[in-house]
Amino acid sequence: MTLVQLRHLIALARVGSFVKASDVLCMTQPALSRSIKSLEDELGQLLFDRIGKRIELTAFGQEVLVRSQALVEEAEQLKHSGRRLSADDSGRIRLGLSSGPGAMLSAPLMAHFAKHFPKFHVDIVRANTSSLAQMLRDRQLDALVVDIRSLRPAPDLKVSHIVEMDGTFMCRRGHPLADLPKVSFKNVASYPVASTPLSDELARILVERYGERAHPDVLVKFSSDEISHMIQVTEQTDTVLLAIRACAPHLVELPVIPPLKAKARFGLVTVANKAEALFLPEVRRLIDAVMGAAGT
Repeated sequence: MTLVQLRHLIALARVGSFVKASDVLCMTQPALSRSIKSLEDELGQLLFDRIGKRIELTAFGQEVLVRSQALVEEAEQLKHSGRRLSADDSGRIRLGLSSGPGAMLSAPLMAHFAKHFPKFHVDIVRANTSSLAQMLRDRQLDALVVDIRSLRPAPDLKVSHIVEMDGTFMCRRGHPLADLPKVSFKNVASYPVASTPLSDELARILVERYGERAHPDVLVKFSSDEISHMIQVTEQTDTVLLAIRACAPHLVELPVIPPLKAKARFGLVTVANKAEALFLPEVRRLIDAVMGAAGT
């Protein structure tokens, strides 16, 4: 079994035709057929069902395809691991971002690659941390930037480049609480509170600071994985937003007594023991430039 054969499998699965795949691979159709047949013989099962002129992956073939894509991708990343990204490089970034990092990093990331590495494809997926972690394990994503307090520790995932950012209660300008020198938790709880899903650790901090009424299941009236929705609701109503301060700098931070004193801990998450993708140093620099500066 060779990487060349695995690339043949991937190309054939992608286009669904020996004729089209042989054109893509710049090889003859008989040579491609021999390559796939040799791979099937070695693995001991059929990879494709031949249905007339059409072909479809078998259940076994679908499993082999996923693992083949991971192996080929790993080999490509290993080949480039010793050098820096250049403007002539091409490729695809598949980055998962949870709510806070998504609000802060999405536009700067796309703008940075559009300006400096225009041949790259940039795919950003926004979702909750557990869904993103599963997509990373399934090799649908290359890396994540998420609140690591919401990430279940696991030996197959590597967390690095951690940035801490302050969380706080915020409201719109002109809100009845906006000009108060001090705001009690009772004041805050008298208005609807919006937030993205909160970690168990933050739930514990809220209860310790303000009592059982501050548990997110009781306190939070509006919840979404997309922070921009929560910001819009806060701008348009008397809703109070509980979120990372840097996500909404134009909102008014409420001087709640006692102070919340809670920090989100965002980190870069990759698959452990996997060669680093060529673009990851650029992502780290952006995390420092955008989130690191906002967290200081």
